[in-house]
Amino acid sequence: MSSSRPGSYTRTAIRLHWLLALGLSATLALGFYMSDLPFSPAKLQYYSWHKWAGITLLLLAVFRLGWRLTHPAPAAPAGMPAWQHAASEWTHRLLYLLMLAIPLSGWLMSSAKGVPTVYFGVLPLPDLLERNVELGKQLGQLHGALNFGLLGLVALHAAAALKHYVIDRDEVLGRMLPFLNKA
Repeated sequence: MSSSRPGSYTRTAIRLHWLLALGLSATLALGFYMSDLPFSPAKLQYYSWHKWAGITLLLLAVFRLGWRLTHPAPAAPAGMPAWQHAASEWTHRLLYLLMLAIPLSGWLMSSAKGVPTVYFGVLPLPDLLERNVELGKQLGQLHGALNFGLLGLVALHAAAALKHYVIDRDEVLGRMLPFLNKA
């Protein structure tokens, strides 16, 4: 699937971007919500949903990374300072890293805590680590820290996109939201 506009991302890249953005937002919100609930059957169900979503997002992120590696991003707008282009490149690399590291850290945490991950309740996934409760706690802290890092990077990413649209008035945001392009 290609884009109908030159200088834009492919339709597949755009769909993957927004699907992952929506999925990460919902999964993150569920994670924050469920973590403070008292132990109950509902909390166990929320944890299952969170894990299912995490594994699904991991698979989508791997697919998205493969797509990005075989379908490069459009060129930066003419006149964009080199430091902004470099900052964009590194921010995107870190976003991809976090999209992979966050679900993996959750899976590692579950394995270390001795809680199996059963995808959609039917496909048992292998434990990535032997049971080690202390390591599970540390991985839980890492999982949380990575999520806060993702929140910060997403805020930076969104602010930069809005800056390009509102202040620079260039086509950067329109590459992911083609309806904003006026041409």
